[in-house]
This record gives sequence, structure tokens and C-alpha cells, in this order.
Amino acid sequence: MNKQHKKLKMACYTVNVTMAVVGNISPLLFLTFREQYGISYSLLGMLVVINFATQLGIDLVFSFFSHKFNIPKVVRAMPLLTFIGLSIFAFWPLVFPKLAYLGIAIGTIIFSASSGLAEVLISPIIASIPAKDPDREMSKLHSVYAWGVVGVVVISTLYLLVFGKENWNWLICIYLLLPILSSILFGTVEITCVHSPEKTSDTLKLYKNPMLWVSVVGLFLGGATEVTMAQWSSSYLEYAMNIPKVWGDIFGVALFGVTLGLGRSLYGKFGKNITRVLLVSAIGATGCYLIAGISNNAIVGLIACAFTGFCASMMWPGGLVVATNNFPSGGVVVFALMAAGGDMGASVGPQLVGVITDFATTNQWAINFAKSLSLTPDRFGMKLGMLSGMLFPLFGIIVYAILHKHRKKDH
Repeated sequence: MNKQHKKLKMACYTVNVTMAVVGNISPLLFLTFREQYGISYSLLGMLVVINFATQLGIDLVFSFFSHKFNIPKVVRAMPLLTFIGLSIFAFWPLVFPKLAYLGIAIGTIIFSASSGLAEVLISPIIASIPAKDPDREMSKLHSVYAWGVVGVVVISTLYLLVFGKENWNWLICIYLLLPILSSILFGTVEITCVHSPEKTSDTLKLYKNPMLWVSVVGLFLGGATEVTMAQWSSSYLEYAMNIPKVWGDIFGVALFGVTLGLGRSLYGKFGKNITRVLLVSAIGATGCYLIAGISNNAIVGLIACAFTGFCASMMWPGGLVVATNNFPSGGVVVFALMAAGGDMGASVGPQLVGVITDFATTNQWAINFAKSLSLTPDRFGMKLGMLSGMLFPLFGIIVYAILHKHRKKDH
């Protein structure tokens, strides 16, 4: 691998760390926004919807019209979009405190668009760089994101603790250094040619392959498995396991991120036979959700939540590896469609758990059943919600078994 390829890879890594920032900074600041600007919980939750909806829109556009774009120019524009979005996100509330939410929402739309572009374009760039083992390189790329999440949580928590929540705006200034670095790196390197079908009819022909849709469903289930636990483990450990929030966040949420990064790093160094890894991962994640949902032991529940990160670690990057191996000529279109599946799963999974939890805490039959088990409605609702999250890796076992059988048939 020459110097240009190494610099290009480093640029892609910095983009993935930036994605970790824009994907996680809003939830970390929810309570700060509520205290400083009086923003309602529903509007705060809408920021997550805006994030995923914007990314999904980008995914769908590139699923059909990637051949209409100048890919190198789009890649070089991504850090600029991120910089603009984060700047509006940080400084609009300082200038217009009574319209703080408007600026936060506009900033979220802009940096989410950049994140959506990165999700579609960075993986195929890495896949196009010559490597001894492309599968492991894809895992390394996604391990950077996982470790980035851990870093964002730790840095943000320490900053707010030391400098105070009222100075959150200047925390964003620290993170603005990342898109600046990405822009410098991309500006000084030739961006590898990324293939995409030359016309829409070629894309439609690709879409007729049923194994492509099996792969998309696999990433939908993998995205749901990973993000559902990532978003709900904090509340689950607090309400269902009676673990104080600070300890639940440190030993549950942060440890989830650590195991997620560890799983991807290990595959990046030693991994092979990705379809078998996906199948075993789905079985393990199903067991983790089941244990977390039925256990009354706080330590066991915490370990189950954290270890889900390890089990789910390869479901997203592994799904991309499978799609790349099965459809090498699909290029950007395949990555865009897979990203759309993953983002859809990341949206549907946590929402399903929320709906089930709300039902169990408000339905009279469920409340009575909770009493018969000597559980409060909130605790029973959280447990039932967590068990509903088990459906995603459970169905994943079937999908990954199909992909594994298809791989064995081709080899």
C-alpha cells in the first residue's frame, strides 16, 4: 500500500470518527437543552428522527442515482457540510437563544446529510483500496466508528463535568477540528475511483437479484440489533435493573461501545468466514437479549447488555462485506441500499421497544400481569420491551443461515 492509499485510508477514518460525533452528540446533550432552552422531550426525540430520516433520504437517492454524481467532489464536500452543520448547531443558540431549537434542528439536518453521504461513500472507498484482506479492512473502518463513540461519550462527559453544561457550545468547537482534518486529508490525495452503474436501468437489473434483498434484510436486522441496545440499555438498566444511571452508563452503555469496538478490532486482525461469524453473532445476541429481559440480577443484566455489543459488532460491517463479495459490480448502489436497510433497522428497532414498553406500562391487563409477577409497571414494561428487541437477532439467525448456505454453494 503506497503513501497515497494510506493517507486516503486515514481520511476515511477521520470521517468515521466524525460520524460518531454527529450521531451521538445530541442524545448526550438532551438534558442540557431541556434545562437551558426549555425544549420538550418530544422535540428532543425528534432530533434523532431528523438524523435518521436525513441519512435514509441520502441512502435512497444514491440507491438509484449515484451515476449522476461526481463522487470525488461529493466526498470532498462532506467535511465542509459537517463543519457548517456543527457550527450552526453550536452557535445559533448563542445568537438566538429563544429560537435555539430551530438552529439545533437545522444544524442536525446539515451534518446528518454529510453523515449519510459518508455512510454511502466511505465504505466503497475503503473496499477499492488494494489490500491483502479487504474483509478485515472493512471491519477496521467500522471499529474506528465504535471507538469513536466511546471517545465522544468520555470526552463529552468529562468536559461537561469540568466546564459546566452551560458551556456545551465550546465542546462542539473541539469536535470541529475533525472535519477540518478530514478536509485537509481529502484535499491532498487522489480519491480512488468508486464504481457505480452507468444508468438507472443497470441499477434496476441489479435489484432483481433476490440475494441482494436478503442481504438488505440482514443489515436491517443487524442495525436494529445494535442500535436498539445502544439506545435503550441506559434506561433499561436504570428502571428495570435499579442500577443508578451513572453506573449504568459507565458499565453498561460505555462498556457496550467498548465491546462493539473490540469485536470489530478482533475481526480486523484475525477474522475470516464472515457469514459464519454473522450466524454465530445473531445466536449470541439473541441469548443476550433473552438474558437481559428475564434476569432479575442487576450484574447479570448489565453484563448481558454490554456483551450484546460484542455479539452485534460485525452485523453492520459484516453485512457490507457479504454484499461486496456477492455484488462486486454494484459499487455505490449496493452500499447505498445496504445503508438504507441499516438506517431503517436503527430507526424501527428502538421505536418498537418504546411502543411495547409504553403499552405494558399503560394497558390494564399488562399492569395486572406485572403485579402478579411482583413487578412495577415500568420495570415489567422495560423487560417486555427488551424481550421484543430479541426478535431482530432471532430473525437474523434465519437470514444469516441463508447467506451462509449461499456462500457455501458459491465456493
